[in-house]
Amino acid sequence: MPETAYMVNAFDLETAGPLDPELRRIIERRAKLLGPAYKLFYRNPIQIVRGEGVHLYDVNGQAYLDAYNNVPSVGHCHPRVVEAIARQAATLNTHTRYANAEILAYAERLLATFPAELGHVMFTCTGSEAVDLALRIARFRTGGEGTIITANAYHGVTTATAEISPSLGPGVPLSRSVRTVAPPVPDPAAPAAAEQAGHAFATRVSDAIADLRRHGIKFAAFIADSLFSSDGIRPDPAGFLRPALDAVHDAGGLYIADEVQPGFARTGDAMWGFQRHGIVPDLVVMGKPMGNGMPIAGVAARPEVVEEFGRQIRYFNTFGGNSVCVAAAAAVLDVIEAEGLAENARAVGRYLLDTLKQIAEDTPRINAVRGAGLYAGVDFVRPGSTEPDGDAAIAVVNGLRDRHVLISATGPHGSTLKIRPPLPFARTHVDQLAAALSDTLRATF
Repeated sequence: MPETAYMVNAFDLETAGPLDPELRRIIERRAKLLGPAYKLFYRNPIQIVRGEGVHLYDVNGQAYLDAYNNVPSVGHCHPRVVEAIARQAATLNTHTRYANAEILAYAERLLATFPAELGHVMFTCTGSEAVDLALRIARFRTGGEGTIITANAYHGVTTATAEISPSLGPGVPLSRSVRTVAPPVPDPAAPAAAEQAGHAFATRVSDAIADLRRHGIKFAAFIADSLFSSDGIRPDPAGFLRPALDAVHDAGGLYIADEVQPGFARTGDAMWGFQRHGIVPDLVVMGKPMGNGMPIAGVAARPEVVEEFGRQIRYFNTFGGNSVCVAAAAAVLDVIEAEGLAENARAVGRYLLDTLKQIAEDTPRINAVRGAGLYAGVDFVRPGSTEPDGDAAIAVVNGLRDRHVLISATGPHGSTLKIRPPLPFARTHVDQLAAALSDTLRATF
């Protein structure tokens, strides 16, 4: 799999073909000013200058169908969100240590989308900060530090969250108090698949907890992306997470649901990915899709979990939950409700999945198609085998880019296409994606 510092689909100037002279100048200037840690997508990067709805536009006015970006959850530059940001920016933008009713109104609306057991919300600027805060709460509540994650998880880029993000690669070592477990791999077609996969996964979690104890590390928390996005997108069958929740609680730990990617109606079945599994976590972390890309994120919590933490520790985040970002987040909820985006994710997501499966029937290199709502994965394997083929997946990603459709790849081998568009994605957009994918497959294999 072609890699640059373990980023799937990273641009590499050393192996790049001919580039537009102006684009090359921008790339070289970027490297000089921003340094080597910043990466670009695609073997032929795109100079994006504008976004609208489910499209991005390059410097030449060429439209690209965005089937990748979940952060602008209700669509790029949605007029209702833009207006809310502008109005609030012209009125007031300050921190949360002054009394203000707007943040309370938003908190009430947001918490109403969660199970009743989750009664508090704390705001941050990013998903990484939210995960970091959830870990702090879990460690304070339990007195432990042991954390269990899945084998190719991604949870953020702060020091604490990078240490529980193995997908960042071996250059970012995991904490000594972290244990990894293989993600659930149920067969949705098998009878009792959810129960079987759930018990097997819970056993792996329990074994990891026991290993922590053997090494003198008290267990604090289990955290998982409810769609297992970085592990290759594993959403089904719904319900397989219930035994893991029980195993975590039996061991005295907290269950943290990472909803940065699955949340805000993306799965179509519910507002939150964990709800598909019939569970209620102790803590839920959210990210920038909350504000359509504005820097707002948060942690929803059971009140009893944060009660003593709040008494003894002053939570400080200067602009977490600031006035402008709260206005954007409220507008996002307005749009999800007014435009029926949860139902759209369910209906168009089903059409997307069915369309991808039809394409897979005629493509031996595609081994499986999985998805929930507007989040789908397509596995590529080497010819005549079940061995993951990251090179093939990246070739398809770049072939789609050349046909003005944007996706990426995921999974431990980079062999799974990651299709994750903004929520207004429609059936006509699925058809455009499918046509470009079919054309790419014919040209590539």
